[in-house]
Amino acid sequence: MLHRHLSTRKSVKGKECRAQVDGQDYEAVIGIETHVQLSTLTKAFCSCPSKYGSHPNSNVCPICMGLPGCLPVLNERVVESAVKLGVALHCQLSLKSKFDRKQYFYPDLPKGYQISQHDIPIARNGFVDVDIPMEFGGGHRRFCITRVHMEEDAGKLIHAGNDRLSGSFYTQVDLNRAGVPLLEIVSEPDMRSGVEAAEYAAELQRMVRYLGVSNGNMQEGSLRCDVNVSVRPKEDLPFGTKVEIKNMNSFSAMQRAIDFEISRQVTLHQEGQGDKIVQETRLWEEESQRTITMRVKEGLADYRYFPEPDLPEVILTQDYIDALKASLPELPDEKRRRYERMGLSMQDVIILANDSDVATFFDAVLEKGADVKMAANWIMGDIAAFLKSEKLSISEIKLTPLELADLIALIKDGTISGKIGKEVLVELLAKGGSVKALIEEKGLVQISDPDVIESMVDKILAENPKQLEQYRGGKTKLQGFFVGQVMKASKGKANPTLLSKILLDKLNAKQ
Repeated sequence: MLHRHLSTRKSVKGKECRAQVDGQDYEAVIGIETHVQLSTLTKAFCSCPSKYGSHPNSNVCPICMGLPGCLPVLNERVVESAVKLGVALHCQLSLKSKFDRKQYFYPDLPKGYQISQHDIPIARNGFVDVDIPMEFGGGHRRFCITRVHMEEDAGKLIHAGNDRLSGSFYTQVDLNRAGVPLLEIVSEPDMRSGVEAAEYAAELQRMVRYLGVSNGNMQEGSLRCDVNVSVRPKEDLPFGTKVEIKNMNSFSAMQRAIDFEISRQVTLHQEGQGDKIVQETRLWEEESQRTITMRVKEGLADYRYFPEPDLPEVILTQDYIDALKASLPELPDEKRRRYERMGLSMQDVIILANDSDVATFFDAVLEKGADVKMAANWIMGDIAAFLKSEKLSISEIKLTPLELADLIALIKDGTISGKIGKEVLVELLAKGGSVKALIEEKGLVQISDPDVIESMVDKILAENPKQLEQYRGGKTKLQGFFVGQVMKASKGKANPTLLSKILLDKLNAKQ
């Protein structure tokens, strides 16, 4: 395990990091290989569209299909994306790198080899900082990155039918994905639990989305993780036999798959069958919530790498790297630290910063002068509830950051109450419009004239002599009753603070 980048932050180890077996501590060791499909208009080495969901085999050409005599041409956007991600991951960038041929046979790889990078990747030796959610103990972790390299994707196999005896079982090949550009990010085996691994992968997803290099959708295969899991008795012992897990289409599934696999391996050790843990690839089966054997690896694959003869070296200049570095947006970890400095709690910080659209909306509200904590509460509370119920993203609502800032300002200066603010917000979320115009149209301005409120209080007290006598006899909880009556009479528009003061003075006045 490499520890080139030592974190000064508090390291967190969750309860699931270790397992006790017959008095023996077992530690899980986890590393992840992540493939990120880039959001380029065309494929890595040809001009075919790189578009998800197209009709099978409609985005192909002789280069995709590896026909003789076809020469690949590198898509510049692939290099640009790799440099951006390498910088964001604090990697050392290779000013000179190359492509290699990775030889293997598979039905959806028509060339018989994959264009990838072997011994000289474009980026290496980086790290990523992760904030662990409060429900899992909170805190910060730093995970090291071994390398980031460019490569092309293979096609896709579509398995149809399941009855081999009747002959209805067959497999179809869709080459639309062949040649789509990928970045592979290989971590060091620094993770010790399913939570840590899932949060690491989620941080990579956030990062590529913030950078705009990929949509990171796991359901579309735009972000795919292969997880290597092993267990060992003690920290200072060599790693155990690693098992690779595939077929996880969400971060929660990844966490469950890893935790299951850790438990499976520890149980085998407990039963004296540690030798049955073999180097293999296992699939996560969502229905049964377990991993199952896909194939056993008898040894390391010999891919017979050699330099790609049809592509020149990738030469970067420091000026090119510096220009791309200067163009990068504020990244997730930087944004979380800025929000912390504003005085927000870690839970608030994680919720607001981890979705780039939410963070953009929040920042826009703050730019309009809104109170930080009030803006955070409205976004994480009423707005989040509306998004969930309507199945919308924050970029799809009709409420603008300016109008939310105006709403917060009107509540803060006492023009409207928080209760009225909630009513106004619902209409703004659904229909849009101006806060001030809506308040004037519906006559929702808060009553803050002491004389008007005092008159209302006197009327309510006169109408409820029995309750007034009971209050003065010691049933002070009836204060809430009188507040409710005044608010009802004012249609919720009485200034709550002013009302409370005037009411208490009246209730406690000498008869």
